[in-house]
Amino acid sequence: MIEPTVSLFIESINRKDLDGLAKLMTEDHVFVDSLGERLTGRDTMRAGWANYFTFVPDYRIMPDWSARHGNAVAVFGTTEGTYAPDGKIRKENYWITPAAFRVMLRGEQIQMWQVYADNKRMHELLAAGH
Repeated sequence: MIEPTVSLFIESINRKDLDGLAKLMTEDHVFVDSLGERLTGRDTMRAGWANYFTFVPDYRIMPDWSARHGNAVAVFGTTEGTYAPDGKIRKENYWITPAAFRVMLRGEQIQMWQVYADNKRMHELLAAGH
């Protein structure tokens, strides 16, 4: 079973629910992507998620299992989506990849969300300008 706050965060991502995401992030929320880039702040990440959903409108996280140690939660599963820079979903731009997430909780909010995933396919699509 996945920790309830983390489960709600994933559900909010899968629904593209920006208000739900914002409620679950601390004011000083930190997002770290799979390349190690860091974004800080709830408002920054609300805008970041909104932007990401415009070019990957069907992005989803499918968690398989998780583990918790104190305030840290590790989630393992897969992510999938379709790169759609023009808003059109094309099957040749679909990708799926194993993923892991390191989550730091503060109370019932998420202080940090770190992604570990091989985004090679997404980077290829970005480079090709599809």
